Amino acid sequence: MASFSYRPSRVCSREILFDLEDNIVSNVRFVMGCGGNTQGIGALVEGMHVDEVIKRLENIDCGGRGTSCPDQLAQALKQAKEQN
Repeated sequence: MASFSYRPSRVCSREILFDLEDNIVSNVRFVMGCGGNTQGIGALVEGMHVDEVIKRLENIDCGGRGTSCPDQLAQALKQAKEQN
């Protein structure tokens, strides 16, 4: 299992932590941000294949920022895939 940390940009969250094992996402945790929403995101993607999470969350916009916490998680997962 590999653990990752990602510093998101243009969102309220300051850090996204997660684990990947055999391309399965687990233990997603957001530092700061909208607590209920970010906990919900983590619970919903738990045990999902990394490509499915990226497909579902990429390009979600929050308040016209061009990104969101879900989109930033997708970006973090894409980066983690490249590192593996």
